[in-house]
Amino acid sequence: MIAGPLGNGSMSSTFLLSGIPGLENMHIWISLPLCLMYLVSILGNCTILFIIKTEPSLHEPMYLFLSMLALTDLGLSLCTLPTVLGIFWVGARDIGHDACFAQLFFIHCLSFLESSVLLSMAFDRFVAICRPLHYASILTHTVIGRIGLASLGRSVALIFPLPFMLKRFPYCGSLVLSHSYCLHQEVMKLACADITANSIYGMFVIVSTVGVDSLLILFSYALILRTVLSIASHTERLKALNTCVSHICAVLLFYTPMIGLSVIHRFGKQAPHLVQVVMGFVYLLFPPVMNPIVYSVKTKQIRDRVTHAFCN
Repeated sequence: MIAGPLGNGSMSSTFLLSGIPGLENMHIWISLPLCLMYLVSILGNCTILFIIKTEPSLHEPMYLFLSMLALTDLGLSLCTLPTVLGIFWVGARDIGHDACFAQLFFIHCLSFLESSVLLSMAFDRFVAICRPLHYASILTHTVIGRIGLASLGRSVALIFPLPFMLKRFPYCGSLVLSHSYCLHQEVMKLACADITANSIYGMFVIVSTVGVDSLLILFSYALILRTVLSIASHTERLKALNTCVSHICAVLLFYTPMIGLSVIHRFGKQAPHLVQVVMGFVYLLFPPVMNPIVYSVKTKQIRDRVTHAFCN
């Protein structure tokens, strides 16, 4: 729908989402692995949530934080599923401004919430290894609930202004987005106005969430490593480090593609469009798919209950 002219283009009430450039004729085939990944993500995270909820012995801090991670990953998958499959199945590229702003709000909010949950899980591992005698008294259910609410509150408070900051802009010219879903850093570049405030605020949000969280996670593991190296028994050292493997994998799965995509959007203007698209899918699909697999394989308590559930 055309609202009126502006310069050489025209203001439109919709954006155009993109699939994989140059492979439009193969979208229906590409949708098959994408569907499989969404299915694995949804079933995997629902399984983790079900097992933790129904198994009283897993109502411990580590698994309660894992349930927060699974719930966040589930939300991320459901946020992008309609537009991604809409493009690859039926070529539905149009998305209204309000729908786009709502989608990017949930995507960014859940992404930064996941960063907070990963930081909370690092704190859990720090207390378990460095303060084992005080573990139960420090990480009570009340404290865990407050950590979860504080993480959610921070994410919502920081992301809430973004849709309104984007809504005030006129959009004109080519309104084609690079991905199959909406992201703030992409939408703001389509505005026919000065986006300096959005760019600065976006950078502030990234630094105050992903930047701060990643540094605190590194600091936590530096303290954990110092404590582990002070343990006399080699076997006990390995046992302590082994409890952190799943979390380290989750951290790498989340931060590596997120940082990579942010760098490409802000500084990699010469990067091939296909690289942006692939990094976008890796950023939003890999963590929700791989986290339940990693925790099911590396965490004995989860692995045993998954095996028991499916074997019976």
